[in-house]
Amino acid sequence: MKIIEDTFGTTILKENSVWGKNTQRSLENFPIGEEKMPRDLIAALVSIKRAAATVNRNHGKLDPDKAHRIVEACDLILTQDLRTDFPLSLWQTGSGTQTNMNVNEVIAHYSNTHPNDDVNCGQSSNDVFPTAMHIMAYKQIEHDLLPSMERFRDTLKRLSDENMINLKTGRTHLQDATPMSFGQEVSAWQEMLVVGIKQIKETLVYLKEIPIGATAVGTGLNTFEGFDKELSDHLGMNVCENKFYGISTKDSFVHAHGVLNTIATNLMKIVNDIRWLSSGPRCGLGEISIPANEAGSSIMPGKINPTQCESLMMICAQVMGNNHVITISNMQGNFQLNTFMPVIAHNFWQSVKLLSEGMDSFDKRCLSGIKVINEKIEDNLTKSLMSATYLNSKLGYDETAKLVNKAFVANKNIKDVVIESGNMNEEEFDEFFKYSDMITPD
Repeated sequence: MKIIEDTFGTTILKENSVWGKNTQRSLENFPIGEEKMPRDLIAALVSIKRAAATVNRNHGKLDPDKAHRIVEACDLILTQDLRTDFPLSLWQTGSGTQTNMNVNEVIAHYSNTHPNDDVNCGQSSNDVFPTAMHIMAYKQIEHDLLPSMERFRDTLKRLSDENMINLKTGRTHLQDATPMSFGQEVSAWQEMLVVGIKQIKETLVYLKEIPIGATAVGTGLNTFEGFDKELSDHLGMNVCENKFYGISTKDSFVHAHGVLNTIATNLMKIVNDIRWLSSGPRCGLGEISIPANEAGSSIMPGKINPTQCESLMMICAQVMGNNHVITISNMQGNFQLNTFMPVIAHNFWQSVKLLSEGMDSFDKRCLSGIKVINEKIEDNLTKSLMSATYLNSKLGYDETAKLVNKAFVANKNIKDVVIESGNMNEEEFDEFFKYSDMITPD
């Protein structure tokens, strides 16, 4: 055991511990929950330490040998699975200070340097932690979310293109409406992804701005002129010019997560449509079929449920909840520092991860396997009375409404009622009343 005495008292570390007193105290002071700092956030923090060591060495602020050892230690951490070295609870100080010190201590252990004087040189948790958040969020969206959305969009485009001539009845208010094609229906889903991709890309300009160089309150104390620009360049990010703004608010996360929330609401709509359209197989709408991936019931043999739909819907609900937490958290930027950053980082990370993996799973295991049940959509189309809307131009709204009501009460189709009324004979009706003419403007 190692016994460490300082102004906060006595701390006991295991002999082979890779972290120091600050990490150990955080473990003891915050034994809360099971949520840990996201691995991607830790990686971003380590990448900042690596870049800082290089920049500080280049400007004579850090001994070259120490800088070299810090860079090697960072590379070790970034290339190996050392998650057990970063055990701290998410539910800690709102600045993420303990996690920054945890990273400092682990790097110092592997590099035989001082965690504060060397690894944390020119930095404060107050600018390093939010910078790591921005790097994490930017990379997640670029590397995970956008590719998943693009794959999802492409599957929807294929499904739409393949079904542009499959005519069906439309529905509004959960009631029968005028005809359309299944391809047209899917094109609306596709456009939701197209717009969502555009919207989330627009948020990247704000997420790419990092407040590194602000240090404690935004003044840049203990750094040098140009430190922020060189670090930003090393990290592939952009400088946030107003550091006081950069560390006191996380509005770019509210903005970007607002788009994630929008994407989640659209996905919920798409998935609900698919769930309803595939309901059945005999007593529901049953206009499409979805893949049967596993047994749907422990008691009803042969039952198949829309499990991928339900999984993605729960993900969407979680993202919406995360959005509320992030919104509230950004309001906690008291004076010079936001102090809800860990939960903002975690919820943002979770939302992107869940949406990315959830869309990929749904695309692969449900969306790509959707088939149209032509007999059912044709039956529903011909039974629907709302196709009579096409008669408005010939018979007028009031006369058509009478015919629709008569057909409904008598349980007849619209053709028979129109012929019985004397408005058209069978030949005239068949010549005029074509479903394929109803899905485009006159």
